[in-house]
Amino acid sequence: MDIDLVVRAQDGDEIAFARLADSVYGRLQQLSHRILRDPELARDAAQQAALSMWRNLPQLRDPARFEAWAYRLCVNECHRVARQRKRSIPEVDLGSAHIPVAPDDYRGVIDRDQLERGFRRLSFDHRVVLVLHHYLGMPADEVARVLEIPLGTVKSRMHRALEHMRRALVADAAPSLRAITYREVSR
Repeated sequence: MDIDLVVRAQDGDEIAFARLADSVYGRLQQLSHRILRDPELARDAAQQAALSMWRNLPQLRDPARFEAWAYRLCVNECHRVARQRKRSIPEVDLGSAHIPVAPDDYRGVIDRDQLERGFRRLSFDHRVVLVLHHYLGMPADEVARVLEIPLGTVKSRMHRALEHMRRALVADAAPSLRAITYREVSR
C-alpha cells in the first residue's frame, strides 16, 4: 500500500481516495460475500464500508495500517448487517467462476454443498476468522490486529470453527451412512 496515497487521501484528496478505494474494494466485496453468504447483502456491506473509509480516513492514526483498517471496517459492517438480518437467505451460486465443474462431477457439487451448509452453521465470529485466515491468507496475528482481539482468541475461534465444521460434515454424512449400513445388514 502506498503510504503517501493514504496521507494525501487523509488530507482530502479525492483522487487519492478513489485510487485507494479501487485498490481494496474488490477484496472488501469478496470478504463480505464470504462472511454474509448473500451477494446483495455483501454488496451493500462493502459499499457501506467504503463510505465509512471516506468518513473516517482522517482519524486513521497509522497510514501503513490502511488495508487492515479497511478490512476491520468491512467486518464491522458485515456484523451490523448480520445482526439486522436474523434469518439468512440461502445463496444459490449456479455459476461459480472459480471452480469449473464437469457435467458428471456430481461428487464435487455435493462436497461444495456440504461445506457451504457447514459454513452457514458457524457463528459470525467463527466465519470471520476463517475467512480472514484461510481466504485472505492473513496470519493469525494479523487477524488479531484486524479484529482487535487477542491472538489466543483468534486461535481458539479458528480451532472451534474447524471443529464445528467437522462435526457438521460428519452429522450430514451420518444419515446416508446409516442408510447404507442398514441396507447392507438387511440383505
